[in-house]
This record gives sequence, structure tokens and C-alpha cells, in this order.
Amino acid sequence: MDDFEKAILFSFDQSGAVDAQLKERAIAYCNQAKLQPQPWRLCLQRLISSQYAEVQFWCLQTLEEIIRGQYLSLDSSEKLFIRSGVLSAIIEVGEIDARPVFVKNKLAQILVLLVYIEYPNGWPSVFVDLLQALSRGVSVVDMFIRVLIDLDAEVVSLDFPRSPDEIAVSNRIKDALRGQCIGQILEACYSLVVAYKSVNPTLAAATLEAVQKYVAWVDIGLVANERFVPLLFGFLASAAEPFKLRGAASDCLLAIVSKKMDGVAKLALLRRLQIVEVCKGLTDVKDAEFALKLTELLTGLAEELLECHRKIEVSTSTDAAEKAGALAAVTEMMDDVLPAVFYFLEHGDEDISSTTFQFLQAYVGRIKRGSQLSKKQGEHLSQLLGVLRSRMRYEDGAMGTLEQLDAKAAEEEDRMAEYRRDLFIVLRSISKIAPEVTRGFVQSNLLTVLGNKDASAEDVEGAVQLLYQLGEQINEETLKSGPGGLGDMLEALLSSKVPHHAHRVIAQLYLETVVRYVRFVEQRPQYIPPVLSVFLDARGVHHPDAGVRSRASYLFMRLVKVLRLQLQPFVDTILQSLEDLLEAITTSESVPSKGDGTDERLYIFEAIGLLVGVDEVPSAKQQEYLTALLGPLFQQLESVLASIPAGDLEGPATAVNTLQQVILAIAYLSKGFGEHLAANKRPEIGANFKQALEKALKALQRLPKNKSLRSRVISFVHRMVECLGTNIFPLLPAAIQQLLVDCEAKDMMEFIQLANQLMAKFKAAVSPLLVELLPAIVARVFALVPDGGLPEGPGTNTEDIREQRDLYRLYLTFIQTITANALTSAFLTPQNSQCLTKVMTTLVEGARAHADMTVRKICLQCLVKFAQEWCGSGAEPEKVPGFRRFVIEQVGPECCIYSMMRPAFNLRDASSVVLFGEIVSAQKALYEKCGDDFLVHLATVALPAVHCPSNVAEQYCLHLQRSDVKQIKAFLKPVIEQLRPLQNGSLGYG
Repeated sequence: MDDFEKAILFSFDQSGAVDAQLKERAIAYCNQAKLQPQPWRLCLQRLISSQYAEVQFWCLQTLEEIIRGQYLSLDSSEKLFIRSGVLSAIIEVGEIDARPVFVKNKLAQILVLLVYIEYPNGWPSVFVDLLQALSRGVSVVDMFIRVLIDLDAEVVSLDFPRSPDEIAVSNRIKDALRGQCIGQILEACYSLVVAYKSVNPTLAAATLEAVQKYVAWVDIGLVANERFVPLLFGFLASAAEPFKLRGAASDCLLAIVSKKMDGVAKLALLRRLQIVEVCKGLTDVKDAEFALKLTELLTGLAEELLECHRKIEVSTSTDAAEKAGALAAVTEMMDDVLPAVFYFLEHGDEDISSTTFQFLQAYVGRIKRGSQLSKKQGEHLSQLLGVLRSRMRYEDGAMGTLEQLDAKAAEEEDRMAEYRRDLFIVLRSISKIAPEVTRGFVQSNLLTVLGNKDASAEDVEGAVQLLYQLGEQINEETLKSGPGGLGDMLEALLSSKVPHHAHRVIAQLYLETVVRYVRFVEQRPQYIPPVLSVFLDARGVHHPDAGVRSRASYLFMRLVKVLRLQLQPFVDTILQSLEDLLEAITTSESVPSKGDGTDERLYIFEAIGLLVGVDEVPSAKQQEYLTALLGPLFQQLESVLASIPAGDLEGPATAVNTLQQVILAIAYLSKGFGEHLAANKRPEIGANFKQALEKALKALQRLPKNKSLRSRVISFVHRMVECLGTNIFPLLPAAIQQLLVDCEAKDMMEFIQLANQLMAKFKAAVSPLLVELLPAIVARVFALVPDGGLPEGPGTNTEDIREQRDLYRLYLTFIQTITANALTSAFLTPQNSQCLTKVMTTLVEGARAHADMTVRKICLQCLVKFAQEWCGSGAEPEKVPGFRRFVIEQVGPECCIYSMMRPAFNLRDASSVVLFGEIVSAQKALYEKCGDDFLVHLATVALPAVHCPSNVAEQYCLHLQRSDVKQIKAFLKPVIEQLRPLQNGSLGYG
């Protein structure tokens, strides 16, 4: 070992055994070697002479750097030296090539790099030289195959992104190979496979891998011939051959059948190859890797047959008789190959089945597009249903690991749900095109499981899951139909003892299924008692698993929504069964059981409200129920508040959680009591909820610093608005006073949402309250939002600024809600005059210059509404002195003309286009309200200010008088585009 080799070995050291300074010197020595004259000579010499793989690899790396960076600038003799040296390193090796794989791969890459640069013009003989050297033995053959495979990966294959220049090189090399020796290369590959299939099957398989990569762009006759194809079939069919070789043969055949060509030519190829006849019998496969390869082949063949059918079907170049014959032949081939596809889908592992989903959806889609389901297609779909059942089933023993919900069980359920998603898509597609076949299959499977007390939990879950999925395609009329099919299935499910019913997964799935088919129960009330039992006992809301209990609570509410009248005879029984749960829910911590954080247990209260809140329950009985339900909740509120130390204005977390749970429970309970009953028909019933609201407000008054409690109370007020209607009015002043205490941005947003709800629901009736609210809301909003506007651009996306932006937008919806509900008179009172000025200023500024086009649009809509209500016309005086002049001189120019000149406005942007339409509509509306004075100001002041020619301004004013909005937009758009570049800051902005 000389110093050069030592330096390279030291520089490659990763063990830490070489001193850091020594390693640094070694790297410097190696870098210096690269700078000597003609370093490629050193590299090629040491590549051959050195026995150290690290030295060989360093030489190859350096050669690559030289070829990429300097090769084109070398003279012809130096280039020849490099090409000859690299070729010699490939073909002048002994029978046993001791170089490691990474060195061989790097050497192949170097040769391919030279081919990329020089072939065919600079180095026309490279492939011929390689072919002639194959007789030297296995080492050269191995390198030859590596070069072919690397040439595909680095240059030829379009499976990888290529630049236009790279594509041009790829085409240059392929064209040259086609014209020179691609036939010889493939013939050599055939001979190599034959020669090495027994003595070196790994090399033979690699040779087939190379052939497979070239099929897409060579003449198909070079591989799809009487020599190659029988060889491939022989490997495929012989269990004695190594699985790797059989897999490579399968890939080759897949490349052949996937060759791009028209439908008739593809049909002729498949007929000539007789590949369907060979493939349809290949099911006895024990190696998982080869089974995957075979699945890909079969699925690819089936996909090609589908595509072939499509191409022939749409072809106009064949006569009708020939087309019909060709389609029949393709259909026959499909019928022959599908059983094998289904076999591997059913018996393979998940990887095998996942490769076929796309084909299955395409196949089912083709049947769906057909005019009528044939007998053979029905048989295929029946087979496919069996496959889906097998593939969607949990593995034996898996349900045992899911009995308790822990992290591992949750992960497995999520994995299975994801895996099943595609299966269920195919199932539902089949159900659409062959409903009777699907129902018959699901029924047979379900009845078999229900009739077998020893059925496994996996089989039970699978059978009930199929029934559940079937329900997605069932309409209400089908559920109401008489016996037979679906009715028999549901009767069997509801009247049978389901094996493993107590299992967590099966219990929940059963409840989901019952609710999906609740209309069936509605039509057959004899099943209500057994269904109720399931929901109320240890299979439902009293199940040992907390997750099942929560979900059962939600599902019970959905059941009650449909059956609330039919369940009236059972209300007392239901309340008695749920009594222990009601207290547990309100005294325990909230348990988020949905993605949105909802505690699904609370739906029990909604279910009870739905049951007792119907008109059919006598008033006295309703009062009795509510007293029994609300009394304990009120006591809880009072006792918890009493337990909080005086002076604590935020409260302990556990106490606040209880308060919130109680308030939520009452809110859910109230959902069963509509306004028509609680406010109009039986106000004495509504009085119970008024009392509840008073107690909730009292809780907030006691703990004014607790933000989460405040949010909960304001949500409760929202609910009571819907429940109590105008009967809530006496409580609103106290509620509003409490809710406006210490308002921050988020609090104010919640309050404005409440104000918007009140205005939208009660309209003029809420006007006196709005008069009082306006100054407080506007003052608080602008105490929280900066007067100079909100900052934009980098560094302005902090949480505080985001909240301020959201508050500003919500404030605008508040003004918009006022205008939409004819409540603008609230601004006309003396105490709101100062408030009015602030509102108008912000609306004009928002409509004129806000960065968000949607905000501009809202502001402009509000201003137009104010104008329409306040400007007056004819004998009608304006409601605010000077407002008409304000509209003409401020709103018209600033918001409708200058707004479009600002940089942020862009007619190529969708939101700006929408705003443009709004501006045109606004100008039309303002002209109709303000008359010729509006047009005069536009023509003489506003439009000249943006350098609009006087004749164009006159034409535009005529359009506003005579044209519709669409015509005005067509005229104005090119005008705006011409005027925008002329501004140059003349209006005070760039």
C-alpha cells in the first residue's frame, strides 16, 4: 500500500480510528492529486491496479467529475484514452470479478455518462464492442447488464422527469440503437438468459429485467416472438424455476402486453401470444414476492383488455361486423382471465390486493356503462363480492386485540378503516349496478353468521359491516318495502342473538347499523322494544367501554329523532334507565369523543329533550319531566358556585368544568323544545329555560374573569334565542351587560355573533335594544382595532393581529346585518350621531382601499344600502342632512372610481372581478337614487381626476342611465385597464 492508497483509505474512514488532523491531510492529498496534469490517467491506472474498493471508487468518482466538468474541452486523443480506459475496466476482467457491487454500479454509470455525451457520433462502436466482449465470461455479462439497466434509468426512461435537452439526448440514443444494434442486444439477452438460467439464475433474472425496460420503445417483434415468449412462459409456468427468475419473466410479459398500440393491433398481439390461456391457470403460487409479480401481470393484462375494448368500441376504422367480432373476442379473454385476478385478490396479502383496486373500479365502471348486465358479468360480480368479503375481514384473532381500546387497538382500527376505504368504494359500485346480486350475497353471508353461535368475532363484524355498507345505497322507499331481501336481513339482525355482541367493535357497529336503517324500525314498531333494550343496556349507553358509551349516546339521539312519537309509551322507562348516566355526565370531566371536541355523551340530554318536548306530551307532564331533569342541574350549579371562595373571580378548573357541563346539558336538553312550544304554545314550559339562563348568567357574574365559562354562556344565550324567541327579551339587557364586561377581541367577536343572530331573527323588534348597543359595540371594536388600520405584510401574522383582523371583518358583518334587516334607523338617534360618523368613515375607507377585495365588497354593499334608505328622492327628504351630498362626493368617487385605480385591484384576479361587478351595480343603484347630480359629479370631478377623457366620461354616464349592468361592465372594463397605468400617484398613492 503506497501513500496514495493510504490517503484515500484515511479520507474514507468513518470509524473514528483515523486522527482528525491526519484525515484532513489525507483529504488535502487526494484533492491535490486531482489537480495534477491529466489526472484521468492516474484514475484509470489505479482503477485497474489497486485491490482496494475505496481506491477504485475514488478513482471512479474523480473520473465522473472530470467527464462532467472537463471532458468536452479535452482533445480527441485524451477523450479516446478515457473511453478506452473505461471500456477496458468493464471488459478486461477475469472470470471472477472481485469488485464490490457499488464499484461495478459506479463503473456502469461512468460508461453511461460517456454514452450520453458521445454516442453515436463520437463513439459509434461502444455497444458493438460490449456485445463482442460477452464471450469473455460472466463478469463481462454482469457489467453489460448493469450498463443496460443504468442506461434506461439515467437516459432513456421517461418514468423520471427529464428536461427538453435530456429528452432530445434520449431520443438520439434510442434512434441510434434502433438503427444499429438493438436487435443484436436483445438477441444477446435471449442467449444470456438461456445460458445462465440454471447456472446463475440471478444474472438471468437481471437480464430479463433489462429486456423489460426496453420493450416500451423497441420493435415489439424483437421480444414478442416465437423464441422469447415461450422462454418466458416456461419460467412462468415452472414451479421448479427460482421465484426471482419467474418474477422477472412476469415483468417482461407485463411490459409486452402493456406496449402502446391501437386496439385491433393489441388484440392481434394478445391472440398471437396466447397469454390469456397461459395466465388463467396460474394460481398455485407459494412465494409472496412472485405472487405480487403475478398479480401485477394479471391485473395489467386485464387492464389492457379493458383499454383494448374501449379503443375498439370507439374506433371508426373498422366495419360493424369486424368490430363486433373483436369486442366479443376481448370479452371472452376478459372472462378467462378474471377468475385468476380474483383468486390473487382473495388469497394474497394486502400488497397484492391493493394493486388491483384501480382495475376493479374500472371494470365495474365499464359494466355500469353497459346497457344490460350479462349472466357472465353477474357471475364475475358475485365472485368479486366474495373477494371483497375476504379482503375486508379482520385476520383471525385480530378482534381479540381490539377488545380494549388502547393505542395499539386504535392504530389497528385506523389502519383497517383506511385499507377498507377502497374496498367499500368497489362494493358500493357493484351495489349500484347489481343491487339484487349484492343484497343476495350480503343476506346469505349475514344469515350464515347469525345462524352459527360459534361464528368468530371477525366473521360477525364482517357480516354486519357488509350490511352497514349496503345501507349507503338504500333509499327510504326500499326500507319501507315489504318482506324479502333487505327486510329479511334486518329482521334477522334485530331478532337474533348476535354472537360476540358485547365486543366493543361489534357493539358499536350494531348500533350504527340500526340507526342507518332506522326507517325500517319506524315501519315495524314491533322491533322498537328490542332495539331500545340494545341501546339502553350494556350493549349501548351502559357498555363497559367509554368510547362505545359515548358513541351510543349520539346514536341514541339520532334514533330518537326519527322515532320520538313512537317512543312516547317508553319515556318513563327510558328516563329511569338513563338516570345514573345523567348525573355521571354532569359531574365528570368533559370527554371529547369527536374531532371537533364535542362530548358525545351530552347527546343523551338532547335525546331526552326530543322525547319530552313534543306537543303530544301534556303540559303538566312536561313540567313534571323538566322539574325532575332541571332541578338537580340547578342544584349542581348553585352548590358549585357556593363552593368557590369569595374573591376568586376565575374559579377552580374542576368547578368551572362542572358548571360548563351543566350548562351544556341544559342547552342540549332545550334542543327538543321548539320556539312554537316553549315561547308560544306553552310559555310556562319556556319559563324553565328562562330560569336556566338566569342561573347561567349568575354563574358568569360570579366568575367574570373565566373566558371559557364566558364562551359557554354566550353559546347558551344563542341556544335560548332559538328556544325562547321574543320571551328572551326581558333577560337580554342583563345578559348583554354581563357579556360586555372586560371584552377582549375574541370575546367581542362572540358578542357580535350574538348581536347578528338577534337582528337576523327578530328584525325590527330588536331595534330599541340595538339603539342602546350600537355605541358600546362600535366604541369597543375601535378600542381593540387600531385607528390607522391593521398592518399588512411580513411580520404581521401574529395571533393578536389575526384576532384584530377577524374582529374587524366580523364588525363589518354586524353593519351588514343591520342594513340587511332594515335596522339603519338605530343610527338616527341623537346619542348615536358620533357613532354614525365613525361607521361611515370606516366603511368608506374599507370600500376604497382595503387589501382584501371581499372586505371592500361588504363595505360598498353597506354604503349602498344606507344610500337607498337615507338619501331620499323627490318629495322624500333625506334622513340625515347632507347624506346625499356625502354619497355623491365621497362614496361615488372614492369607493367606485378611485378604488379601481389602486394597485391591489387587478382585473385578472377573481376577487377583483367580483368586486368590479359590485362596483358597477353600486354605481347604477346610486344613480337611480341620487339622479343626475351623481352623474354630473362623476363626469366633472371623479373621472377627470383619474385622467379619463371627457368624451369617455360622457359615454360612461350615458351607459349608467340607459344600459344594464352587463353592458356597463363590458364598456367600463377596457376603460379601467387603460386608465390604471396613467395614475402615477396622482390620487395620493402609487
